[in-house]
Amino acid sequence: MRSAAKKTAAKKTAGTQAPTTGNVVAGIAISNPDKPYFPEADLSKIDIARYYAAMAPRMLPFIAKRPLSLVRCPDGWNGQCFYQKNADKAVHPSVTRVAVPESKGTATYMGANTPDALAALVQWGVIELHPWGSRTPKLDSPDQLIFDFDPDDGMQWAKLVEAVGLLRTLLDDLQLSSFLKTTGGKGLHVVVPIRATLTWDDAKGFTKAIADLLVATFPDRFTSVMSKERRKGRIFIDYLRNGQGSTAIAPYAVRARKNAPVSAPLDWAELARDVRFDYFNAKNMLERLQRAKADPWADFLQTKQTITSAMFKRIGYKSR
Repeated sequence: MRSAAKKTAAKKTAGTQAPTTGNVVAGIAISNPDKPYFPEADLSKIDIARYYAAMAPRMLPFIAKRPLSLVRCPDGWNGQCFYQKNADKAVHPSVTRVAVPESKGTATYMGANTPDALAALVQWGVIELHPWGSRTPKLDSPDQLIFDFDPDDGMQWAKLVEAVGLLRTLLDDLQLSSFLKTTGGKGLHVVVPIRATLTWDDAKGFTKAIADLLVATFPDRFTSVMSKERRKGRIFIDYLRNGQGSTAIAPYAVRARKNAPVSAPLDWAELARDVRFDYFNAKNMLERLQRAKADPWADFLQTKQTITSAMFKRIGYKSR
C-alpha cells in the first residue's frame, strides 16, 4: 500500500491535469494527431500524448524539477530522431526552463512538472525523456544512483537476473535499499535513492568502485569497460550515468523503438519472467497499473538513506 505522502502527491499531481478531449490532451492541442509514431503497434502521435497524460501522476514525481535530455522523433520512432537538451522558444510555456551551470556559463534546459508539459513535449515531437540524477535547487548533488546493466547481445535472461541479484545483495549488505526497472531494451536499471549529500565526483566514484568490485569478484560475468569486445559474454555495468549531466530513461517513459516499449518499474519478484524489450509498452502499461495490487516504487521517494564514509571504506573508495 502506498504511503499517505505518496497518495497525497499523486492526488495533487492528478488534480492539475486538464481534460483530454478530441485533439486536445491535458489542455494542449495536438497537431497532426493521426501521424503514425509506432505504425507496427497502431499508435499515433496523439496516442503517445494521451499515454503520457495518463501516466503523469506516476511519472512526474520522478522527473519534476530535473533538467531533461529529450529524444525528438517528429516523424515517429523509425524516422529521424535526435537528442535535444537546450530549451527552444517554440516549446509551449508549460514546459519549464531549468538553468544549468556549465563550464562556459549557464545553459537553459527544459523540464516537465505538469501533465500539460508532458503533452506539450509530445506535441513538439518528443518520445523519450531522460532526467538528470539531481533536481533543483541542488543540481550539484545527485539524489539517486543508477546502475545500468547492459548485457551482451543474446545473453540469457537468467544470467541477467542473477547479475542484478548480486548487486542487490551487495547493496543490502551496505544497508542501501534499491529499486528495479526495465530499460525498454535488453537491460535493467537498479536505482538507489539517496540524500543529496554527495558531489557528482563522489557519486561516480562510489558507483565505479561497486562496479569494479563486482568485476573483480566475478570477472567471467561482468565488465565495467564500455568496449564491445570486453562485453562479449558479459554484462557491462554502466556507472557512467552517475556523472554530472548524465541521464537515464525516466520511469514510465516510452522508448523510440519498435512497439513503443516502456521503462517499467518492477517488483523484484517479477524477474521470474523475461520482461525486457516491449513486454511492457505504451499499449498495456495503463492496464498493468490498474491491475497491480501495489506500486513497486511506492517507497522510492520516502526512502531516506545516506552514503556514508563507512560505506566508501567498505568498497575501497577514498572520497575526495
